Amino acid sequence: MKLEAGMAAIVTGGASGLGQASATALADQGLKVAIFDINEEEGEKHAAAIGGTFHHVNIMDEQSVVDGFAAARSANGQERVTVHCAMASKRGKTIGWDKESGAYKRLSTEDYAFGAEGILVSSYRIASHSALGMANSDPVNDDGERGAITLTASVAAQDGQIGQVIYGSCKSGVNGLVLPMARDLMQLGIRVNSVMPGIFATPLMLGMKDRNPQMWDQLNASVPFPKRLGNPEEFASLILEIARNSYINGHQFRLDGAIRMPPR
Repeated sequence: MKLEAGMAAIVTGGASGLGQASATALADQGLKVAIFDINEEEGEKHAAAIGGTFHHVNIMDEQSVVDGFAAARSANGQERVTVHCAMASKRGKTIGWDKESGAYKRLSTEDYAFGAEGILVSSYRIASHSALGMANSDPVNDDGERGAITLTASVAAQDGQIGQVIYGSCKSGVNGLVLPMARDLMQLGIRVNSVMPGIFATPLMLGMKDRNPQMWDQLNASVPFPKRLGNPEEFASLILEIARNSYINGHQFRLDGAIRMPPR
């Protein structure tokens, strides 16, 4: 799909990290980018920097998402590229030791359900609402293509570590959405893919550089090559290629410097 000036895109989690880099890369191609995020200050700031629009959207709230799509389309037109980076989750072992009670405790079903909503359900919510808008629009090329949706999974989908039972299984579920959804949408010319980033230098990880430099060095050394954390711009580069290359469909990409995560 040719990325043309004036084409609309939506990036969730676009106020920081991988989403911010993706929003910048798409804007650099001339696209009108709508950022969905709950961080109003950073979201507004980055939207202004790239000539885009900001929309306060809670991906865990159906009406918030519906309103966000309506506002973005009113401002920029029907999106042809959607990149979903936002998420919410919790962490914990299935069974862990509780120091306060001096006994084992179970990760609650409520905590698991929160992560499932913030990762898996929200991915379906964003992708399906975007697909509905694309389905009701005209094709953009001779292939009959109407748009491309890229979801963000994680290497934890395949290499889930201790304490990642929520995150790992739900990110695996994001990968599980890709092929059946791509097949559901094939007659409509809408592509669906996912990216599994490894350890990237997002603001959350960069905070470790000062707090725990030894751990920071260990993380960099753990990547086979190049021996560093990924740059968000490298994630964004793959996002652009997935959007541009119409033959990429129903696929899950690891982007990880060949790292394979150990149990802990």
